Amino acid sequence: MPVTEADVLHDHQGSCCDDPTHKHETPDIDLYGCPCCSPMLRDIGLMSLPALANAAHPKAWKRLGERRPAQSGTIVFSNATVMTVDAKFSVAEAIAFRGGKIVAVGTLADVKAAAGESAEVVDCAGRAILPGFIEPHMHFFAIAMMSTMANVGAMECADADAVLKRISDLAREVPEGEWIVARQFDPSLQEGAEHINAAALERAAPRNPVFIYNASLHIGYCNTRALNIAGVTAATANPPGAAFVRDASGAPTGVLQGQAAMYAVVGHNVRNMKLENVPDACKYVCDKANRLGVTTMCDQAVGGFQGKGEVDAFHAFAASGHMTARMRYSLLNVHEKHWDEADIQCGYGDEMARATGWKLVSDGSNQGRTGFQREAYYGRNDFGLPYIEKEALREMTVKRALQGWQVVIHANGDQAIDNALDAIEAAYAAGVPRDRRFRIEHCSVLHDEQIARIKEMNVSPSFLIGHVHYWGKAFRDEVFGPEKVMLLGRAQSCTDAGIRWTLHSDEPVSEMGPLRLIDNAVNRTLWKEPGSVLNAAECVSVEQAIISLTRDAAWQCYSEHEIGTLEVGKCADFVILDKDPRAVPSADITKINVLETWVDGRRVFQA
Repeated sequence: MPVTEADVLHDHQGSCCDDPTHKHETPDIDLYGCPCCSPMLRDIGLMSLPALANAAHPKAWKRLGERRPAQSGTIVFSNATVMTVDAKFSVAEAIAFRGGKIVAVGTLADVKAAAGESAEVVDCAGRAILPGFIEPHMHFFAIAMMSTMANVGAMECADADAVLKRISDLAREVPEGEWIVARQFDPSLQEGAEHINAAALERAAPRNPVFIYNASLHIGYCNTRALNIAGVTAATANPPGAAFVRDASGAPTGVLQGQAAMYAVVGHNVRNMKLENVPDACKYVCDKANRLGVTTMCDQAVGGFQGKGEVDAFHAFAASGHMTARMRYSLLNVHEKHWDEADIQCGYGDEMARATGWKLVSDGSNQGRTGFQREAYYGRNDFGLPYIEKEALREMTVKRALQGWQVVIHANGDQAIDNALDAIEAAYAAGVPRDRRFRIEHCSVLHDEQIARIKEMNVSPSFLIGHVHYWGKAFRDEVFGPEKVMLLGRAQSCTDAGIRWTLHSDEPVSEMGPLRLIDNAVNRTLWKEPGSVLNAAECVSVEQAIISLTRDAAWQCYSEHEIGTLEVGKCADFVILDKDPRAVPSADITKINVLETWVDGRRVFQA
């Protein structure tokens, strides 16, 4: 019997999660931080639970039409720059694949001989062929959920005035009375946040209720009409653990801090908040990835949106034949009792969708000043905070690693990274094999002795390299100061130490885009200060950046036997670019075009 909304909403008590060790946010912290731990996603997930539960059934996916046919025959791509990204970074001139697998790579003569006379030969006109890019850290259903909202983030709107103009434009496009919902406003990147308030939004859209999500999902902004619909006035008390920001007279300004305050307003827009069409939403995310050359995505917080329903939807999507980007995922610890009841083991799944990790969120974000630091933030007396206390982090890490899981630890601040390394060391002492490939996510600021520990302990960092490009100026001038900021995103130092690392977007924190990630790691330029470079000594080579998004990303998610390099026997997952990233000026890397993306020997995107 289909699950209905009424079946689940009566159980909702508004709690952040079921992990007693997880510290819930308060109105005065993490205002511009990471959305991963925002309970707003879980509330939307509860409303979307019926659709996700129904998506576990194969019939739900029939709306996408006939499944893609398997590759037939053998195809040879010739006259190409084929970067195999193998151990020697070998470059070939041709590649052949059949039945979704690579059958030959090398000279055209050798490849044609292996492919057979009946093979179809395609002239690539000298274009570059690389292994399909792997996005090591993103959040699938957060992207799907936000796909229906207008993007008013820094990449689309330079400042608050541009945000208000975008809202005004939307107001002319939608019927009177219909909600306008937007996302991604980031005061740490967009100036004029004080102008995003009820009065200004009312002037921009006087006929429509308006709600804007801060990029962190911990803050919202609404207009007067939305406040009136919600019945929020000067006399309205603040909900527990949240706040309606007020002016000097006590009237609400339209700025909403914390889950309960946000939900008190946007909850009146239930019809447009929930994710109803799961198949189309999943296809949207895959299509977006394919356009960027991404053939594998790693969701590093599965369950944060709606628990086991996400896992069931992933595997039903894969079985339907419509999944066009592979999925590797980590289970979010806040739902640990549900995961234990479901008895999902590491390795559950197949080539298309597979569980590989167990995710722990040990601190917050540095731009939100909740990343846990050894020393106080620049010009302040606060150190951030641990979301999981050190002893609890150690116990969780040991427990899950002994069960066979790759433990993936979110750690931004240097003290959080210390705590993560201590927890991993405890896991080794408890008997966990030293080849477990523990990961530290974001791993934002690294001291030399931490790099040495990471190398000795066989830990693999994944860098949110957008921290350097988008937030580097703010980190230097406001968050860390000019000395500590030099420790940010130390990819080249890790390379020098022989550490395998990757780059990620953490979308929706920053947009997916492997070529943008390569640019950020190679150039380390500051978006808010054109022409400036943050610590040029940490700039990496183009080849090393490519390795981080292919070979090492596959290794990091235990998939190096099937993806990550273009070698015989591996999956025919690759991307065709109009230019070789190694052959263009480094400033032009983001101008390279993705022409085609192939997964399992099937073309899933063509420009």
